[in-house]
Amino acid sequence: MSSREAQFKANEYEMDLLCVATNANPPVCKIINYSKFKFEQQKKAKESKKNQHQTSIKEVQLTPRIGLHDMETKARNAVKFLSGGDKVKVALRFKGRELSHVEVGQETMDKFVALVADAGTIEKPATLDGKLLTAILAPKKK
Repeated sequence: MSSREAQFKANEYEMDLLCVATNANPPVCKIINYSKFKFEQQKKAKESKKNQHQTSIKEVQLTPRIGLHDMETKARNAVKFLSGGDKVKVALRFKGRELSHVEVGQETMDKFVALVADAGTIEKPATLDGKLLTAILAPKKK
């Protein structure tokens, strides 16, 4: 059927002519209520967005001389973030002469990672970038 005949047919039913496959030979068209079609498309998009979970990166900051209780508190927060499905960036900041003893910071980082080992795994190991020793932890797969 020609496009003109299809348009007349759509007008006869008081509906719209929607071209489904423009590259086909001949082009494929549908006679539909376009506003209803558009509403259903929006509804499907909204429904699919509802089921998505966007992961974000939460940050936990430490120092090389952090106390055990403070580290446990920060580890509990990190476990909470990991169980919520977020990634955790652990940033250990060096000040002044602390930078000359990076091994102390590395030990602190290892202790922290051991505390949260049951909730997450190391995605990116600890690397020194200026005065920051950073590592990224990802939640464990269920």
